Amino acid sequence: MSTAYIVDAVRTAGGRRGGRLAGVHPVDLLAESLDAVVTRSGIDPASVDDVVTGCVSQAGEQGGQVGRMGVLASKVLPQSTPAVSIDRQCGSSQQAIQFAAQAVMSGTQDVVIASGVESMTRVPMGSNMTLHMKEGLGHYMSPGVQEKFPGVQFSQFMGAEMIAKKHGMSKDELDAFAYDSHQKAIAATNSGAFENEIVPVKVETPEGEEMHKVDEGIRFDATIEGIAGVKLIDPKGMVTAASASQICDGSSAVLVMSEEAVKAQGVTPLARIHNLTVTAGDPVIMLEEPLFATDRALERAGMKMSDIDLYEVNEAFAPVPMAWLKHTGADPEKLNVNGGAIALGHPLGASGTKLMATLVHALKARGKKYGLQTMCEGGGVANVTIVEAL
Repeated sequence: MSTAYIVDAVRTAGGRRGGRLAGVHPVDLLAESLDAVVTRSGIDPASVDDVVTGCVSQAGEQGGQVGRMGVLASKVLPQSTPAVSIDRQCGSSQQAIQFAAQAVMSGTQDVVIASGVESMTRVPMGSNMTLHMKEGLGHYMSPGVQEKFPGVQFSQFMGAEMIAKKHGMSKDELDAFAYDSHQKAIAATNSGAFENEIVPVKVETPEGEEMHKVDEGIRFDATIEGIAGVKLIDPKGMVTAASASQICDGSSAVLVMSEEAVKAQGVTPLARIHNLTVTAGDPVIMLEEPLFATDRALERAGMKMSDIDLYEVNEAFAPVPMAWLKHTGADPEKLNVNGGAIALGHPLGASGTKLMATLVHALKARGKKYGLQTMCEGGGVANVTIVEAL
């Protein structure tokens, strides 16, 4: 089986809902990352066999096969470049990496861009379902699903609350985790840790044209008291908006190549894909699946948690990475070392390739070897990708 290499990985800085990226069409936002990953790597744009794009709310400006639209908006890729758009909920672009790697490892393709985009300002979360429901065009829960899950509402928020209770967490612990996410993101930003992964995007502001290159969601003035004072989403629960991921606009891309293509084009890879895993479990608690997917990935890779140097576990809600730490016995000091989605934002379909950009650049900066990324996903699914930095 062929080896799949990550040659480069990029992301835009996150934009808050209604913030600095709100004026950028998501197709053009995707094109920014596609162009950057090709240009920075120095590969021949015509050599790209396919573009796989993750996007969750594929409607409106993100409808019409957003991946292909991103290629057509590109200033670098020829229009002969194929593309496909996929939805594995929050893991969409992590699955894009895995599909790209599988294509390369199978020998059917040599150069594939995995990517993702989500403008949660311009295409609100869930609008691809709710707008149809409002027009009387049906509900995503079919009679067959309702028969198996009578009276059940699939809710990620409810799943997060269930995890917090199941694993014996307190609100104070959730708030402390959220505060730490901001502190790590502040330190990473101030130290320049994100400079090698962020693609500056030209935006219009009241002060004129600027380059957007700092994650807008980071609370540089965050205090534990301020986070603790945020209103509970459920008066009987523990999760608040402060201990949940931020709604975010952004795009990201990862260039995956075969060994033959790497040699032919004279590029130097950042990492090697070591393991690809996806599992599914309980669709009600749903967000707990990364715990069990990680067990499976390590077993398949013949590795122990102690072999992994850095982990990126998406901070959809604080209880998810906290439960993951407890279940795996992983070292908290190796988790989301530059902050996570609570501080940096979670642009849904773009988060998988976004986290991978952060992971591979963090491994390189620290001189570390193995990195593990996992993502909780709607429907009780989870992806795990293990990479080896080179």
